[in-house]
Amino acid sequence: MSVPVSDTFLQRSATALATLIQKRELSSTEIISAYLARIESLNPALNALVQVCGDAALNAAWQADRDVALGQCRGRLHGVPFTVKDVMDTQGVISAAGLLERATHLPANDAVVVARMKAAGAILLGKSNCPPGGGGGTTDNPVYGATRNPHALSHAPGGSSGGEAAAIAAGLSPVGLGSDSGGSLRVPAHFCGICTLKPTSGRVPNTGVFDHPGGLSDYRSQVGPMARHVEDLELVLQVIAGEDGVDAGVVPMPLAPVDGVSLRGVRLAWYTDGGIAAVDDATVDAIHLAADILQRAGAMARHAFPVALADARDITERYWSMRGAAGVDVVELFVDWDRFRSAMLGFMHHYDLILCPVDAGPAPRLGTERAGLFNHTLPYSLAGWPCVVVRAGTNAEGLPVGVQIVARPWREHVVLAAAAAIEKVAEFGPL
Repeated sequence: MSVPVSDTFLQRSATALATLIQKRELSSTEIISAYLARIESLNPALNALVQVCGDAALNAAWQADRDVALGQCRGRLHGVPFTVKDVMDTQGVISAAGLLERATHLPANDAVVVARMKAAGAILLGKSNCPPGGGGGTTDNPVYGATRNPHALSHAPGGSSGGEAAAIAAGLSPVGLGSDSGGSLRVPAHFCGICTLKPTSGRVPNTGVFDHPGGLSDYRSQVGPMARHVEDLELVLQVIAGEDGVDAGVVPMPLAPVDGVSLRGVRLAWYTDGGIAAVDDATVDAIHLAADILQRAGAMARHAFPVALADARDITERYWSMRGAAGVDVVELFVDWDRFRSAMLGFMHHYDLILCPVDAGPAPRLGTERAGLFNHTLPYSLAGWPCVVVRAGTNAEGLPVGVQIVARPWREHVVLAAAAAIEKVAEFGPL
């Protein structure tokens, strides 16, 4: 059983909705009302959203429409609804992060990324489910329970941004924010058939995200956008990126525009298993299709992968052990991590993009977690490089298959251009 999205404006991108609102061709109130009706109808089966800000969202929509009538616009997302993973603080809205001790926690302030979305005119529609504390590959917790995959309710949406991915895939929200330390944006996007961007480490503040009190408590962790349309990833990145005066890990690096990026002459390395974990036939087919699309767009493709990929799981597991009593040699760990990053950069001296799997296969059944989950995403978390996931296939059961596109630091515009080319040709519409 799957949950289809109707052929109304619920299929439109956030970018398109913003334009329609500003041109007074569609009201924010109409849009918010339609999404709330869909949430009421479908969310009980999915359990993707754990808090719904219905009255507040409708009031904000009414004000947004009044502003448009007066010729005023707050920003590029004026009147457009959005949702956020429950690890992000939301003023006056419960932010439990899947933990019983936070089940009634009401933050006094918004996380910086939430505040920036609101400042751009976006309207908070609700909070999405996550594992306890916001980390892990299974979206299930003792506060709210498990989230289901809208493509097949018997299957999992992945984690840790699984609630957000499921909500967007089911048409409960046009765009949202998740977070990723080892693959928590990318794997759910792949399992649920949507797109996402993990920005370069240091691109977006973590301030106000659970377990990131000053921002930089985990170099690998980044907040990023999730959407059904690649164009929305760029728009949201432009809204949430940049210094905030708190997160000391944010680098004041300007964003380059996607518009005008040519894939002609781009050097593309592609691989299926990367020497680290076998993938299924549907994943191989999706990578071959994506490579062919990029070649037809002018990219020069070669089968190749960094040999350092094989070191990523060991380094990550040692890093995870630092919080326990495993006796990890911290100096040795960070020396190995630094060598890994240098080796990865050495490989990228010869390439502009890497095309590779997100996981070994599509979404597993609910209640199970595939062995080696995150094997294909962990290397690029350690490297801190920008990654986009976009759908490029479907398996025999009708489950979506995504591919991962990676670039060197600060080149989000290049990965987004490649993802847009794949999206345009592959033409996998919403549910």
